[in-house]
Amino acid sequence: MTLKKFDSQTLKNVGVFTSGGDAPGMNAAIRAVVRMGIHHGLQITGIMQGYPGMVNSEFNPLSLSSMANIIQRGGTILKTGRMPEFHQPEVRARAVANLRAAGIGALVCIGGDGSFTGAHLLWQEHQYPVVGVPATIDNDIAGTDLTIGFDTAVNVALDAIDRIRDTAASHDRLFIVEVMGRDSGFIAVSVGVAGGAEEIFIPENPATADQAVERIRRGISRGKRSSILVAAEGHKPGRAYDLAEAIRKKSGFEAKVCILGHIQRGGSPTAIDRILASRLGAGAVEALRRGECDAMVGVQGDALVTVPFDNVIGVKKKVSSELVSLARTLSI
Repeated sequence: MTLKKFDSQTLKNVGVFTSGGDAPGMNAAIRAVVRMGIHHGLQITGIMQGYPGMVNSEFNPLSLSSMANIIQRGGTILKTGRMPEFHQPEVRARAVANLRAAGIGALVCIGGDGSFTGAHLLWQEHQYPVVGVPATIDNDIAGTDLTIGFDTAVNVALDAIDRIRDTAASHDRLFIVEVMGRDSGFIAVSVGVAGGAEEIFIPENPATADQAVERIRRGISRGKRSSILVAAEGHKPGRAYDLAEAIRKKSGFEAKVCILGHIQRGGSPTAIDRILASRLGAGAVEALRRGECDAMVGVQGDALVTVPFDNVIGVKKKVSSELVSLARTLSI
C-alpha cells in the first residue's frame, strides 16, 4: 500500500508519547525525536502516560537539556499507560481536540501493535498525522527486523540462563526457564539458541512434553547430567509449572522452574537497542517532515524503511523455523 501524506509545510509542533508495555530503549527513542526535531526547528511536546495523557491534556514541552543522561535508562521518562476507553470514538475525538488546541500538529507514537491501532484510527477518523516507532520486547511487529527492547530482553534472559546452568550442572538438575512472550516466541527462540537449551516451547511451533522427555533421555544416555528447557509464557504466565508436572508424570524427572517475568523489561538498554532507538526516533521525525504519516518506521537489513500501518497492524510476524531447528540440532 502507498504511504499516506499530509501537508507538513506548516508543521511546527510534534508530540511524542510512549504507549503499552515499557521496553528498554524507549528513552533513547524519545531523546532522538526531541533532538532531531529541535535540530530542524520544531517544538517537541511530551505527552505523559500515553493515550490517557492525550485525553487529559498532560502536555509538557521538551528541551535539549531535558534529554541529558536518559539514553542509558530503562523504562520511559514520559511514563506509559493503557486506556481501554480509547476504543470509543468520542474519546479519540476528545484527544484530537486537545492536541489541536495545544498546537500539536503531528505525533510520534513509540509502542507496539495496540498502540499503533489507536494511532491508525486517529488518521482514519480525523486525518491526524502519526508516525509509529516499534518498541516491544516481543519483537512481534511486522515490517521491521527488530523492535526496540528485544535485544536487551534477550540478553537479560540469557544472563539468567547462564547463571541457572551453573546451578543445574552443580546439582545435576533439570530446569525450565520461562521467558516473556504471550503470543510470540522470538525471545524464547533467541535465548534457546544462545543458551544451548535442550528444547524450546513457543506458541508458533509447540513442542510436547514427550518430545522434551525424549531429548532429556537422549542426553542422559551420552552422560549428560543437567538440562535447560526454555518456554515462552504463552497466554498463561506460569505455564512452565504445568510443563514441569507433565514431564514428571511422563518420566519421573523433577524439573525446577524459574520464571523471569518482568525482569526482562527493566535495566539499561544494550548498545544495539540504543542505536536502533536513536535511528528509529530520528527517522520518525524525518518521515513527518517529508509529509508521511499513518505509518511506522522500521529497519530491514541495514536500511530504515517507512511501512504503512495497514501493512503492520494485525499482521503476524513469523518466528524463524530455521532457528528452532538449529537449537534442537545443536543441543544433541
